[in-house]
Amino acid sequence: MPEEAQKENPQVIFTWEAPLRPYVKRSSEVIRFYIALAILITLIVFFFGDYILLIPIWGLMFIFYVFTVTPPHAVTHKITKFGVETSGHTFRFEDLAYFYFSHRFGFVILTLVTHAPFYYHAYLVVPDQETKRRITTLLAEHVVYEESPKKTFTDRLIDSFTKLVPHEQTQEASFQKPELQSHELQTSDPTQSPLHQPTPETHQAPSQEQ
Repeated sequence: MPEEAQKENPQVIFTWEAPLRPYVKRSSEVIRFYIALAILITLIVFFFGDYILLIPIWGLMFIFYVFTVTPPHAVTHKITKFGVETSGHTFRFEDLAYFYFSHRFGFVILTLVTHAPFYYHAYLVVPDQETKRRITTLLAEHVVYEESPKKTFTDRLIDSFTKLVPHEQTQEASFQKPELQSHELQTSDPTQSPLHQPTPETHQAPSQEQ
């Protein structure tokens, strides 16, 4: 956790930075495919005269386009002594029923579920496995951890839609520190570098005695 956050608020136990939502960058061919599919469905609906269905069709197309071309901004999530703070909302530990992890578009997703009758779900992106391990340890002290949760209809619908969407290019936000990246470069095998070329050995022919 950054030292600045500890100095500003001593009640903050752990923080991490991640994209607001999972982001998958699509190629222009995929976008054109969905536009052509929307036009085809529009023609079929127009032929049968159900014009009211054109609104949700192109509404979904607009949402898909916006989420495809607009990468999410990074947000900071906090685990405090009283709950979880994310995007201006605070979830107190006593209001949470359980939490679990899932995978979507190549990202690890932390899901917080509140008590009945609302069963509100909050989805937080986890950038790496070390952060996931730390979050699990801290939250498990206050909230029930479900390894195999019972998914809601919305979760199953999102998972089904995720499987239908092709994944050509996945752009994940990188939160590695520069010094860690440089350390990896320094500890890599120098023989794999294209600039490393073995020095040819010169063999001197034995002199012949006259």
